[in-house]
Amino acid sequence: MNTAEQAGHEAKDATRRAAASRPMTVLTRVGLACRGVLYALIGVVALQIAAGDGSKEADKAGAISTLAALPFGAVLLWIMTAGFAALALWQASEAVFGHDKALERGESVARVVVYVLVFFTLISVLTTSKATSDDQKSQDLTAKLLALPAGPFIVGAIGLGFVVLGAYWVRRGVTKGFREELDRGRMSPRARSVMDRLGLGGYVARGAIAALAGIFVVQAAITYDADKAGGIDATLRQFADTPAGAWLLVVVALGVLLFAGYCFGESRWRRTS
Repeated sequence: MNTAEQAGHEAKDATRRAAASRPMTVLTRVGLACRGVLYALIGVVALQIAAGDGSKEADKAGAISTLAALPFGAVLLWIMTAGFAALALWQASEAVFGHDKALERGESVARVVVYVLVFFTLISVLTTSKATSDDQKSQDLTAKLLALPAGPFIVGAIGLGFVVLGAYWVRRGVTKGFREELDRGRMSPRARSVMDRLGLGGYVARGAIAALAGIFVVQAAITYDADKAGGIDATLRQFADTPAGAWLLVVVALGVLLFAGYCFGESRWRRTS
């Protein structure tokens, strides 16, 4: 083994040890709980939208802004910043060392991207007291991609990727594939039953949101109109515009709240190594 290869192996080993260390494991579990807080706030705002109050944004930026306005909000946001940084490092380590299947590696990479974006949103709120909505971020990024050569094809492929991800999450919920991520040996029979219900409802709701968001991105590619794309907030509002009306949004919002509950349970029982 030459010097460069040895240095590479040492760097990988150091990264693996850092991700598996006790402090990082604690921060990762804190981050999973923080993710539950964000989804809980998104679900509550979605219910408010279904009831006719559309003054708030049902996305991660809106949830973070809501937390910032609370007493000791800055302290909460700094804790969440550390937690999401730990989540990003953990999932990066999983993508490199923890998975054998390409789909699982791809999911970890996608999670890294999401956690990094949340991390920078938290930093933005802490330093400037402002957070760009997920809808605006999606539209800005879509516009930049559409301006590239073969931009519509790139955007369309991303949209189809979201649709596939949504179907994968729905399947994961229905088949209870999330069980493999939990240390079920440490869980009581009642805890396993509760987590099964939370995971089923939560993953199906997440999958439905991701799939509908993907459809909007595909529409943006077809029409060459970045405004067709949107984040969680715009997608949730579209559920209220279906023939089922606000009741469908209520069902999806309750699913988001179930996923928030799953995140809280996951923070305790998730396998992190």
